Amino acid sequence: MDPTSAISIGSLRNVFSGQPGQVLPPIIVQCLQTKNLTPTPQAQERYRVVFSDTEHFVQCMLATQLNYFVKNGELERGAIVRLKSYQANQVNQRRVLIVIDLEVLKEYGLHEKIGTPDSLEKMLVAAGEAPSAPVPTSVSAAAPPAASTANSFYGRPSAPQPVQRYSEPKQNSSYSAQSKSGPHISPIEAISPYQNKWTIKARVTNKSPIKTWKNPRTEGKLFTVTFIDDTGEIRATGFKEQCDSFYDLLQENQVYYISKCRVVMAKKQFSNVNNDYELTFEKDTEIEKCEDASDVPQVRFNFTLLGDLERVGKDTLVDVIGVVKSVGEVSETTSKTTQKSYQKREIELVDTTDYMVRLTVWGAIAQNFEVQPESVVAFKGVKVSDFGGISLSMLMSSSMTIDPDIDEAHKLKGWFIAQDRSKTFSSHQALAGMRSAGGHKDVYKTLGQLVDDKVGEGDEPEYYTTKATIVYIKQENACYAACSSENCNKKVVQVDEGRWTCAKCDKTFPRPQYRYIITISVNDAYNQAWFSCFDDVGRLIMGMSADELETLRGADGMDPDKKDEAAYSEAFSEANGKTYIFRCRAKTDTYNDTSRVRHQVLSASEPNYVAECAKLIETIKLYGQD
Repeated sequence: MDPTSAISIGSLRNVFSGQPGQVLPPIIVQCLQTKNLTPTPQAQERYRVVFSDTEHFVQCMLATQLNYFVKNGELERGAIVRLKSYQANQVNQRRVLIVIDLEVLKEYGLHEKIGTPDSLEKMLVAAGEAPSAPVPTSVSAAAPPAASTANSFYGRPSAPQPVQRYSEPKQNSSYSAQSKSGPHISPIEAISPYQNKWTIKARVTNKSPIKTWKNPRTEGKLFTVTFIDDTGEIRATGFKEQCDSFYDLLQENQVYYISKCRVVMAKKQFSNVNNDYELTFEKDTEIEKCEDASDVPQVRFNFTLLGDLERVGKDTLVDVIGVVKSVGEVSETTSKTTQKSYQKREIELVDTTDYMVRLTVWGAIAQNFEVQPESVVAFKGVKVSDFGGISLSMLMSSSMTIDPDIDEAHKLKGWFIAQDRSKTFSSHQALAGMRSAGGHKDVYKTLGQLVDDKVGEGDEPEYYTTKATIVYIKQENACYAACSSENCNKKVVQVDEGRWTCAKCDKTFPRPQYRYIITISVNDAYNQAWFSCFDDVGRLIMGMSADELETLRGADGMDPDKKDEAAYSEAFSEANGKTYIFRCRAKTDTYNDTSRVRHQVLSASEPNYVAECAKLIETIKLYGQD
């Protein structure tokens, strides 16, 4: 088929130099070039495309949800393309067309460059048509944009510049910028600082409590909400008067029309929302509740499995879903920076990877947390920490959904029901220490090789993995009374009945938070060794928290009515005889002029016998046997 008659000749000039109020119908163009603009492998992929209408060509940026057209080879040089939804922008004083939705017309095939198109940018500059003041109109399309990752595709300009969005006039009323039933709806993905006339239809997925501030120069209050639609999500903030105006109006899970907000670059240090821009409510902002919410999605999750958290960087914000294994008591902690006291509660989550991770909730959520064990909970935007292993923490911008009606939750519930309630789960431990060793792969050693190879006797610590069976656990001083302050864990001293003091934090607590510090003797077929284990590994080995164990012992500060010495001894007996894969750190310590190698367990997990068999098969192959 001859594509020449199908191409919208001269349409690109009309898009950038039309009159205000005109509409944006689909146009057909030819692709002359595609280029990956991703600066680093870790950055969001972005593609620049050059499109031609046979008279002029223009630089274009693809919306991130369209990347797959380039990656799967559909959009390539010579292809004929229908631009279904697009936006004329300015980036660094250059005209750029943002393509939000397109269709590759495969029936026309691939062709060499049609015509002799010139640069539209150079032509308009030569003609003296400088970018004019913004009179933006909404993008119109025959179909809505596909779902996207919500990452921005506009780039970061040196200074905010307005944009005009015009197109050829058409008689077809289906491309009207405003419908009879209400305002034309712009997708969240298309919002940028370069336009100011838009309306979005979005659902509130998270609303923060009102936060106040006061300093010598000013004082006030603010709150934040997260909006979501089919194309992405965006965060909005209301200050002072706008906080009073909109806080009660905006309710979670409700849908609204929002317009006339200021669009600014997102402050990533305060937000877990996947968008390069965010909104600020102003005095002219308009928000109207929408009764028809059928076409607006619920909360969108991008779950990370608990077993994969060790591959996620520290301070990364992730979505997780898990079954609540246990719920701790509310405790109080003191911030080292502000010296303010906060309420917190620790929850243990498990999932199908057979890993267990501790997640901390704060403030009112911690106090009012009534989720029962074995419930499925989905968390959005929780922070990954590597202190003492891997743990998670809710932020003010995080959200929690209990027993969500999604496939992942139903599958997880079914999996957990089929599990043995006494099952022991693996945990991530002290991975920061392992990484600091240079990121090398752990060497597998038998206990006999630890002695033969003099592991840990050098100047630097050595890391290794071994499989061994616990044959003895020292019951004396298996736990210690620790400070409840965040990231402290120092020993506290009882100064009076119901008063425990931490010398480091200079704080007093009504009761301590016990933590494990146990010593175990392990054996394999070759030798015996003593390992030191801290709290997370102790939880795995003992199958309960240190607080629960010390309650059975009747320790100071615990409920005396729950003392059970028989159950206390039985807990140690149950822990003996179990085999684990230990990841350890060996280093020589000197005390009273006596040196000895100390083996500290950084993490432990139950053996994966499938992996063990595969390893044995590979070893046998080294000897030339089948």
